[in-house]
Parts: sequence; C-alpha cells; structure tokens
Amino acid sequence: MTDPLEQVSDLELAKLAQQTDEKAFAEIVRRYSPRVFQVASRFFRERSQVEDASQETFLRAYTRLADYEGRGSLEGWLTRIATTTCLNLLRNSQRRPEAEATALTEREGDWLDNHLASVSAERHRAAENSREAADLADRVLGTLSPDDRLVLMLVDGEDMPIKGVADTTGWSQSKVKVQAFRARRRMREAVEKLLAGRRRNPSKRSTSEGGG
Repeated sequence: MTDPLEQVSDLELAKLAQQTDEKAFAEIVRRYSPRVFQVASRFFRERSQVEDASQETFLRAYTRLADYEGRGSLEGWLTRIATTTCLNLLRNSQRRPEAEATALTEREGDWLDNHLASVSAERHRAAENSREAADLADRVLGTLSPDDRLVLMLVDGEDMPIKGVADTTGWSQSKVKVQAFRARRRMREAVEKLLAGRRRNPSKRSTSEGGG
C-alpha cells in the first residue's frame, strides 16, 4: 500500500515536519538521504564519517525547517546545509598543518604521468575510469584545505555555475572565481610534487618491477 506522504509536496512535508510530524520528516529523509550521502562522500572517504555528516545534516535541517519557504527546491536547500555541515566538520578536524600525500604506487604514478593535465576534473569521473585514479585523486584532494576541496567539488565535480556556488557557500561570486583558480593551482602543485618525488626515487619502482 502506498504511503500517502509519498504524494505530498516538499513544501507541505516541511510544514508538517515543523509541526513535529515525525512521519513527514522521515519522508524527507527517505527522499533526500541519497543526495545528502552523495555530498558527504565528496568530503569524506570513511563510511562512518559520511554517515555522521549525513546525520548531522538532517539534524540541522530539522532545527531550521522554519527557514524553508519553498522558494527553491528542498533538495537544493538540503544540499546547501550538507555542504556547510561537511565543510565545518572538516575545518574542525583539520586544526593542524595540511596533510602530505604519501608516496605513489607504480600504477598511480603511471596514471599521473598520463593524466596530469586533467587531474582536477578527472577526480570526479575517476570512479568510472579506474580505481587507481579515484584513490589517487582522493589522496591529492586530501592535501588541500576544506575550502579548496569544496570549490573543486562544486565547480569541477558537479559543474555548478559560479552563481550557484556563491549561493551554496555564501561567498561572493568573485571569491568563488578566485578560490577555484587558486585551488586548481594548488592541486597541480600537489600532483607535480608527487611526480617530482617519484622521478627522484626511480629505484623504488625498479625494485618493484624486478621483484616477484
């Protein structure tokens, strides 16, 4: 039997949930948890972290339901909350110098040699191309600041227009443009640093090729 709440509009669901209708809020979670999980997985690799960020997102959304007036989609509203939540969680967990990428494996090094020019955009399509590419790109992104990761995720990963990124982050459009430019530059620098280290230590690769 179909749940009647499945036919209710987002705005009506939000209004019902504001009136402490738990089933209405459960329907919101059912509809949009895949999207919230998708956003969180852009920031965190561990499933437990993704789940924690998603739970925190819906908790914040529940306490702010009165702010949703139906002017935009509920999915977009939740996406903005998820993005802000994940960004804050990252900032709180990175009160230390930025991480350094560890040494490259042979397969990762080969992938980098062939795809250096497009590594930023490729990060968001890597899962379709190869597991090595996805893992490597995640490691490189892990060396960047939360703001850099955020702008790369939205601009390059989701092809979001500058105005959309500004609306999501609360930044000015000029800041979005500058942040994206600098983030791409820092990502290239991180990749080049990895490649330079690999070229300075070819013996490790030769040993792995000769072993077996």
